[in-house]
Amino acid sequence: MHQELAGWLFVCVTALLLMGFPVAFTLLGVSLVFGVAGFGWDFFNLLPLRIWGTMSNFTLTAVPLFIFMGMAMERSGIATRLIESMGMLFGKMRGGMAIAVVLVGALLGASTGIVGATVVTMGLLALPSMLRCGYGHPLATGVIAASGTLGQIIPPSIVLILLGDVIGVPVGDLFIGAVTPGFLLVGLYVGYIVVYAMLFPDKVPTALPKASSAQACEAEPDAPTWRELLGAFGPPLLLILAVLGTIFAGIASPTEAAGVGAFGALVLSYCNGRFSLRMLYEVMESTTRLTSMIFIILVGATAFGLVFRGLGGDHLVRDFIAALPFGNWGVLMMIMGIIFLMGFFLDFIEITFILVPVVAPLLVEAGFNPCWLALIFAINLQTSFLTPPFGFSLFYLKGVCPKEVSTLSIYKGIIPFVFMQMVVLGLCMAFPQLLLWLPELARGM
Repeated sequence: MHQELAGWLFVCVTALLLMGFPVAFTLLGVSLVFGVAGFGWDFFNLLPLRIWGTMSNFTLTAVPLFIFMGMAMERSGIATRLIESMGMLFGKMRGGMAIAVVLVGALLGASTGIVGATVVTMGLLALPSMLRCGYGHPLATGVIAASGTLGQIIPPSIVLILLGDVIGVPVGDLFIGAVTPGFLLVGLYVGYIVVYAMLFPDKVPTALPKASSAQACEAEPDAPTWRELLGAFGPPLLLILAVLGTIFAGIASPTEAAGVGAFGALVLSYCNGRFSLRMLYEVMESTTRLTSMIFIILVGATAFGLVFRGLGGDHLVRDFIAALPFGNWGVLMMIMGIIFLMGFFLDFIEITFILVPVVAPLLVEAGFNPCWLALIFAINLQTSFLTPPFGFSLFYLKGVCPKEVSTLSIYKGIIPFVFMQMVVLGLCMAFPQLLLWLPELARGM
């Protein structure tokens, strides 16, 4: 009887989420109803202890600190200088501005990790220039939307922190292991732009203006001086070195490095002349809103996990998987397919807290490396930002697009980038050492 309740719990939660009900209140409310039905009123003696154990996890302190760092970097004006300098550096290449957007997305991903801030910033600064110079709508929008999601796999990433906590893997190992797929994605994106420029030169121009210029694309931009390059790339590279360098060198834990990054972002905004009490207030307000959203979902997910396991849901899933006519790899492929399809309708946070805690222990029990599992889950979850109809990167970009750019053009533009993400996912699944060699090397050192 209890296992049947666990099955209905999962069905009810999934159905309500697909109908558009708020995630946190759906998880918590449905879990409370089924918890009382399954355990009686004594359930309320268990729930506070479980929530306290989750919320007192020191690793999760890194979440608000990294969000604060990203928000401060977004308001520091560094992204603007990066795009302008990159545009000048690659302006003489065919497709140079598109390549610049990819590289800026990677740098911002490694220094902020906030998808919304990256996509909106590049959409406001780079997209108008790209369209004026003759870039096709699908390529221009696809490059910006996909580049903005690089922060979800390039460390420091909120996705990796949450997955590390759910699966029980050191976040430092995930940060180190995620470097390889991050570089693979950047390389594939740049390679695609170069090949696209060769095949469709009429849709990929050569000369580009500075990103902030309001003039039409008339002449090739001057090459930036070393002083301009140092001023554009120095601050974010210093911040990346301060955060990731201390983690990789074993000097600081991810949580401690997040504190360094938050302070460093404020210092950079001050050096760039953008720091003010008003700016600090806005950064703190945005950080509080985003952190509250993530943690209230985490509370709901904790209640869901307690009830689901208490009702025997993990045994139900284990029996279901054991009855499937596949081996362990077949089961893993099926689960990865489910995560990919759920990404069309649900946010990565919802998938992380609903599906991953149910299937990850079973896959680890089947012999799969937990660090490798967390990383391939992260690569798969990255696609949820690009897949319609609920891809958040698409929403952010559409909100700042000129009126002549249609939603259909954005959807067409992201298709090749989703395909490239799946190629990287396939490579990392076929060759696990791609993800594990760096963490093993770091542990050996």
